[in-house]
Order: sequence, then structure tokens, then C-alpha cells
Amino acid sequence: MPTDFSYTPAQLDALTLISGECRNVMLFGGSRSGKTFLLCCVLVIRALRAPGSRHAIIRRYANAVRSSIGADTLPKVLKYRFNDDIRYEYRKTEGVFAFENGSEIWLIGLDDNAKADKILGKEFVTLYFNECSELDYSSVQIALTRLAQHIPPLTAKAFFDCNPPGKKHWTYRVFIEKNDPVDHLMLKNPDNYAAIRINPLDNAVNLPPGYIENTLAGLPRRQRERFLEGKFLDEVEGALWKRDMIDSARIINPPEFQRIVIGVDPAVTSGSSSDNTGIVAAAAGIDGEYYVIADDSMHGTPLEWAKQVISLYHRLGADRVTGEVNNGGDLIEALLRKFDPDVSFHPVRASRGKTVRAEPIAALYEKGKVHHVGEFPLLEEEMISFAPGSSIHSPDRMDALVWAITELSENSQRFILA
Repeated sequence: MPTDFSYTPAQLDALTLISGECRNVMLFGGSRSGKTFLLCCVLVIRALRAPGSRHAIIRRYANAVRSSIGADTLPKVLKYRFNDDIRYEYRKTEGVFAFENGSEIWLIGLDDNAKADKILGKEFVTLYFNECSELDYSSVQIALTRLAQHIPPLTAKAFFDCNPPGKKHWTYRVFIEKNDPVDHLMLKNPDNYAAIRINPLDNAVNLPPGYIENTLAGLPRRQRERFLEGKFLDEVEGALWKRDMIDSARIINPPEFQRIVIGVDPAVTSGSSSDNTGIVAAAAGIDGEYYVIADDSMHGTPLEWAKQVISLYHRLGADRVTGEVNNGGDLIEALLRKFDPDVSFHPVRASRGKTVRAEPIAALYEKGKVHHVGEFPLLEEEMISFAPGSSIHSPDRMDALVWAITELSENSQRFILA
């Protein structure tokens, strides 16, 4: 990033929109287009304008918002945009940037119950939902009830950013179609919702050489449209899963579970270009149907994802972990047992192609036998994007889901006979 800071023309256009009267503004577009940097600048400016004001940056995962925003973007904003002239304290344990004038910027992960509870106990004048395509709409609605701090001269506002997902996602329905994704009616105040696209080409001056031409332009078509061109995506023709198949069977309150299994599709390397590790939990209910209850997929070292798997295993009281061992072999089981020697682990080998493995599970969805307990945006995007012969890049979450439900269904005679 240049030491002589200046906003890009696209960022200036976005600032004009943000500075207007609209209460909810979304920046969408491709990867590394300057959306997050700009909105962090906006939060700091608002914090400085109104002493004692409170602001929050919210992501799905606490470790993600702390590592990406707390350890990287906000310090860069304070250095480059404000020349390190602002005195502040970062209370790392709390995840709070505290400024001399009494204003605070909170970093909150909705997966961290302790931190999520704090947002329900405080009022904020700004909420910024970072990577909002990862969030379910009900969580966003709950958080928005805390956008209630009255502190002139600021108007309470909510900001959002995302790499655009599919057109069935709530971000498209709310900000582009201006429809309520729950009742499918026109929003009561559509003028209070505005969106603007910012793409990597708009931020080329701040990107490393070759990032756009080689990294982003080299992605498969669907990922290129999302991460380079910043397009909301249509459903894939021939996809095994359709959005309506998932939405129509979605529930909030599941029945009692008979068995819980965590499926793992492991990445054995952790470089910037490495795959994610898919970590998805599913359960067999006493009603003979299946319930997807967690997606803790992550990008990290083998030790980091193994620790994540064991943490989820104990948090859910799971009965078994099942994971693909084609690449990692015995290493995967050894990693898990490093954190829990007694973990129940069932290795599986991918002797058949992804389509052959996925088709029986997709058939269960078609019959309405599989229910998502809440929303899992990234997992669901992988599912509705996967078609036989498609070039979707490493559907790790989908693979983990398939392993988990396969393990459950193959060991549930009651379900097979239903």
C-alpha cells in the first residue's frame, strides 16, 4: 500500500453513498477490492466524531474477525489513513479498540457465545457486518436490534460487505431486489437499503503484481465471476442441490438426536493457496431424518484444524468423526488423537468420484429427509454450485457434509427402511 494515502475513485463513490441518508449500505465485489479497508476507515472516523460512541465489527467467527481486522486491517487503517496520529488501546482479551475520547470499536464473532451475548447487552451507533455472506439473516436481525445508541451528531447506521454469493442469498434479496427474505414482501423502507459494487480492478494500485491477472483470472469461471468480477451468481444448471431443496426443509428446533457425526475433508497443507478443511456436523434424529447442525470449516494448519474438529466433537457430544484419508493417511487420525486419544474416528477412502458419492445424499434432500438447523451460507453455496462435470474449486464443506451423512445413513437401518 502506498505510504501517501488516498482513496481510490471507487472508494470515493462508496463514501458518497455512505455519507448520505441511507441507513443500511452494502459494498459488494471481488476479492481485495478495498471494501473492508474503507469501512474500517469509516468506523474510525465515526468513532472520532462522537466521543463515547460505540461501534461493532461483526463476523461469523471470533478468531476470523480478530485475526483479519484486529491484527491486520484496523492497525493498517490507523497507520496509513491516520498516520499513526490517533492514540488508542487495543484490549486484545476483550477484542476492543478504545480511543482517547471514550469511543470504542468492538470485534465480535457470532460463534463466540460470550462475545455474542455482549452485543445483546450494549447499544451501538454503528454495526459493520464484515463478510456478511457468511452470516444467516436471523443473526443479522438480532444484532440490528442493538443499533440503538443515540449519540449526536451520528445517525445510527449498519454497513455490510461481501464477495457476492448466489442470487437466492439474503444479501441479494435485501439489497438488490429490496425484498424481505422471510416473508418475500417488499421492504417497508426500500430507500434505506443501498448497495455499490467495488472490484479488484478498482483497487489495482494497492495489489501485488499479478494478483488480478494470474491469481483471480486463473480461477474457474464461477469463482472468477464472484471473486474477480463481483457478480451475484445464478443457480448452476444441473446442480445436484437446488436452493429450494434446502430452504423448504430448513428448521430452527430439531428433535432429539440419536447420533451425531462430524465429517472431515482435510487439507494437508496450509499455504495461502491451500484448500480449506471441511468440518461439518450432522445428526440422525429420533424421527429417522437427518439434521445438519454445524459448519466449522476453516483454513489452517493440520494442527489447527485437528484442534477445531476435537473442539466441535466435545461441544456437540458427537459420537464419531469420519474423515477422508486419501491424502493424509494415518497422519489424520494421529493428529486428532493428539488432542483426544479416545476420539472415535472412522477413516474413509474416496474410491469413487465426488458425483457418485454426493448423488445419494442429494437424493435424500430431494425427499425432504435432510434439514439444515439454521443457515450455513458457505456450505450451501458450495452445494448449489456443484454439478457433475463442473469446475467448482474444491467443495470441501460439501465433501465433509457428504461424509457425515453417508456415515449416518449407512448405519441407520431404521432410516433405510423408512
